[in-house]
Amino acid sequence: MKQKNRFNLINEYKKSWKYIIESKKFIFSIIAIFFVFALIGFLFPIPDFLYNTILEFIREILEETENLSQSELILYIISNNVQSSFLGILFGFIYGIFPLIIAIANGYVLGFVSLMSVKSAGVSSLLEIIPHGIFELPAIFISLGLGLKFGTFVFQKNKAKGFKNYLINSLRVFFLIVIPLLIIAGIIEGTLIFIN
Repeated sequence: MKQKNRFNLINEYKKSWKYIIESKKFIFSIIAIFFVFALIGFLFPIPDFLYNTILEFIREILEETENLSQSELILYIISNNVQSSFLGILFGFIYGIFPLIIAIANGYVLGFVSLMSVKSAGVSSLLEIIPHGIFELPAIFISLGLGLKFGTFVFQKNKAKGFKNYLINSLRVFFLIVIPLLIIAGIIEGTLIFIN
């Protein structure tokens, strides 16, 4: 009995990837929503109130990170991304609304920032954004996709069992897959920002 209950990292990883594959429809839905709103943010004129809100948001981030050392900047990025991903999963139980809002908002902001970047430095500037998202975006998409799936527990016959099952599987993926991806992403992003 003790052998069966012993923690096995390889088996836990296998369970994590299996759950990601089982949840692929939800993850792909989040990806589609994200990029649709990124296109909207890039192609369509932005209302003045939203323009000012996003600029203020960006200004606040720049102020918070202005005097940080490289290691502090990396930790700041990792901390923010981990918190956002965790909340995307955890609050997904409310019908999956919270992950959808995060996907829409982040997609739109990415589109807006990409447009501003193209206007100021040309299309080639978009290539500089790519390294920032190689590890971060998959981690965010997985988190939000699992959060979206979490919200479907209400449609299960045994809601308590469904809630517990989705929560345990989502948290396993979060700790074993998402956090490592976000740590790598934070190191890359923090280093690129710092040297520039």
